[in-house]
Amino acid sequence: MATLLNSLSPITHSSSETSRKSCSFLSHIPNLRTFSINRGFSRVLASTQITISHKDTVFTMPNWRLGKADQRSRELRLNDTFLYFESMVEKGQKPDAAQATQLIHDLCKVNKIRKAVKVMEMMVGSGIIPDASSYTFLVSNLCKRGNIGHAMQLVEKMEEYGYPTNTMTYNSLVRGLCMRGNLTQSLQLLDRLIKKGLVPNAFTYSFLLEAAYKERGVNEAMKLLEKIIAKGWKPNLVSYNVLLTGLCKEGRTDEAIKFLRDLPLMGFNPNVVSYNILLRNLCYEGRWEEANVLLAEMDGEDRSPSIVTYNILIGSLALHGRTQHALDVIDEMTRARFRPTAASYNPIIARLCKERKVDCVVKCLDQMIYRRCNPNEGTYNAIAELCNEGMVQEAFSIIQSLGNKQKSSTHDFYKSVISSLCRKGNTHAAFHLLYETTKYGFTPDSYTYSSLIRGLCVEGMLYEAMEIFTIMEENKYRRDTENLNALLLGFCKSRRTDLSLEVYEIMIEKGYVPNETTYTILVEGIAHEGEMELAAKVLKELYQRQVLSQNTVERLNMQYDLEGLPVT
Repeated sequence: MATLLNSLSPITHSSSETSRKSCSFLSHIPNLRTFSINRGFSRVLASTQITISHKDTVFTMPNWRLGKADQRSRELRLNDTFLYFESMVEKGQKPDAAQATQLIHDLCKVNKIRKAVKVMEMMVGSGIIPDASSYTFLVSNLCKRGNIGHAMQLVEKMEEYGYPTNTMTYNSLVRGLCMRGNLTQSLQLLDRLIKKGLVPNAFTYSFLLEAAYKERGVNEAMKLLEKIIAKGWKPNLVSYNVLLTGLCKEGRTDEAIKFLRDLPLMGFNPNVVSYNILLRNLCYEGRWEEANVLLAEMDGEDRSPSIVTYNILIGSLALHGRTQHALDVIDEMTRARFRPTAASYNPIIARLCKERKVDCVVKCLDQMIYRRCNPNEGTYNAIAELCNEGMVQEAFSIIQSLGNKQKSSTHDFYKSVISSLCRKGNTHAAFHLLYETTKYGFTPDSYTYSSLIRGLCVEGMLYEAMEIFTIMEENKYRRDTENLNALLLGFCKSRRTDLSLEVYEIMIEKGYVPNETTYTILVEGIAHEGEMELAAKVLKELYQRQVLSQNTVERLNMQYDLEGLPVT
């Protein structure tokens, strides 16, 4: 397997290579019935009318929030509640609107978006019109997780069936598009918002300006602001703070200082956010005297230091090796009645680990827990610095000690730690700790393997990610489509769709069974490489072979602006 992949050359002519392999992979697609990954969307969004039965009995659900507080117990109760909700609706009973809305929120919080959509579907099917805030919350969560097409589709159908949308709903879409670097489509969405009579607010402008400076540079963002003002729209301090951030991100600290000083001339007094933006740059550049001048100005209601201010000081001091000063700042913030969080301690822990001061790390963690600061993903990644310093045993000992203090099971704790390291690009440390955990009986599951695959791909180690499959086969591990999807997605995000198509063919020959997500990933990979016509052609072929639903085709059309291409 590795030999075959190593023989592949990098993309030199993306269009021809991807096109050739796209045609090849189509021959491996079985003629299956439509998959149902989006069935929740399709039923609620494709319905043409809602019939409200006044005979339905309203039922209430048990309080799923009561019981053990550990994550696993909470998720089990939430899943049981969802199944109960589903069974009661299928019996013809109507859910309580307030409880159903809360269930949507709680499912989103634990990343169960599909189930949240299903609850929304069943609410609509029962004749309950969810309020705008519920739709906005669901749209926002879809966007945060990169499901922009789903979110756009949901909003379009909401409007089609007369459900209320508001500026907040559109802001979620604008932000989602901006996060994906699609400023042009975001501006088109803004025009659509205005034509519907909705009024953009400061958050709308700030998302657009942020996308502009990230995609085109802060100078272009400033030009965009000028156009916004010329059209009669009135940005506020939030918009100017975004530009201030852009200047700092580009290392133009002196210009940022002048920009801050000129804010009153533009009709705005800088607030604590403005000061924090500039303070961060000054501190991380080691310009302590100027930082002290800025801190001296931070008094008054709108510019008093916040917990963010303290965390900036702590992080920058730790970065420059002044860990004792950073700990002194933590003491000072507690005297100022601010409660330190894991984010306050993590930079100090990371620096101490980098300096191989294990005893100091343990003391810092003890102080952190004494002050009721629960370790988080950042804490585990900070401790992983010890692995990079060749102190794997010490890192595992500390992680193990933290695990003994958790309410979750040891297996869930280790899985969470390894996954969090992979998400943050700490895959090397994740493998070291995985090896140690297996000595104590930990067995990686599908989720852990997928995390490792994604982590390796993010770090550009595509062939190493492929080797995970070799390891799984050698250990007679059950074939899992989610692992295949993780690998294909990693390749596509690395702009190696040619490899993803090749791997797809190999895995099908080995007995992996693709699902609708598999095919969606491949189409999106082709689209991300700018081959829109080819993406449309492949999309049409997949739909005709009944492996993609009409709903998914519509979503991909909308997300990648494939309208007008041969997808019908």
